[in-house]
Amino acid sequence: MAEVDRDPEVYFHKMLVAVDDSEDSKLAFKYAVHRAKKDHLGLAIVSILESAEMNVYQAFSNDYVHGEREDLERHLEEYRHEAEDAGVEKVETFIGEGKPGDVIVHEAIPAIKPDLLIIGARAKNSGAHVGSQAAYMVKHARISVAVIRK
Repeated sequence: MAEVDRDPEVYFHKMLVAVDDSEDSKLAFKYAVHRAKKDHLGLAIVSILESAEMNVYQAFSNDYVHGEREDLERHLEEYRHEAEDAGVEKVETFIGEGKPGDVIVHEAIPAIKPDLLIIGARAKNSGAHVGSQAAYMVKHARISVAVIRK
């Protein structure tokens, strides 16, 4: 049988990192920034406004939802500046609303077209070793997924 000549390295061009301020998410962000800078990759940073965490009165208040979204946009811009200050050349952001795993897999990935998704194992306020949203993304994303844990 003839040996097939293959390049064992997988090359990525753009990464998508999900941030939610959990410890694992912060580590995922740091890893993504390091990798993007080192390998000259594009970096997209995504965060999701989780409407399921709002109570019924908050969900119906346009002022509340608008204020939460503005806070999230401001926070995402801080992440963008941190990545750019670290030397990442191409940084973009994406904000979605809904269940994080579902929005990232079905909206963010098709819109951004990354080769690699980097996520924290546990979300904010999750005690599980691999949170249900992370498990969902690993199972359903049609791109490579790196799960970072503390």
